[in-house]
Amino acid sequence: MVYLHKPGHSGGKMADRIFVWVGHPAQNSLSSALANAYTRGAEIGGTEIRRMNLDEMSFDPDLTNGYKQRKELEPCLEEWRENILWAEHLAWFYPQWWGGMPAKMKGVLDRAYLPGFAMNYHEDDPWWDKLLQGRSADVFITADAPDFFDRLAYGRPAQNQGVNLVLKFAGGKPVKCHQFGSAKSAKPEKISRWIARAEKRGRAIAI
Repeated sequence: MVYLHKPGHSGGKMADRIFVWVGHPAQNSLSSALANAYTRGAEIGGTEIRRMNLDEMSFDPDLTNGYKQRKELEPCLEEWRENILWAEHLAWFYPQWWGGMPAKMKGVLDRAYLPGFAMNYHEDDPWWDKLLQGRSADVFITADAPDFFDRLAYGRPAQNQGVNLVLKFAGGKPVKCHQFGSAKSAKPEKISRWIARAEKRGRAIAI
């Protein structure tokens, strides 16, 4: 489940430890291809990389009773949290489905991105403590809608969800989003350019 890459250390990198998480529930996807390219780029700089793929994670995605009665975390969710805490930089890859991340991916957040881990809410005011500060992030989103249309018509809902309501909410900073669309009509040449951009970004983070 965790793919650990430990190339030689080069020093002077933006991040020494990167956690790559592929949030597409299918084994073979454009999200996975982008993650592969990002990893190749990061390896050039000698960065240590851990990776988890959503399709290999087996767990109950239903929080059921909210925060009132929590379920014991399955091993893959414990592992996911350990990787979040270990990392200096997070790289998430997922598709936009119905304006947000896939249900199974959100299930990981519902079950594992909990108070005491990602944030702590204040009792006497509406604010919260951000517990995952000190980590930067890249978010790669694929969408069927062209990027300009998704922005103008819908306000980039999946980007707002993953970047602002999840990563920044817990203290992630800076968080950079890379959104690619229209994925369903993209020709191989365009997809190759997207993959090259992902590899370039991974290299930039690692060097």
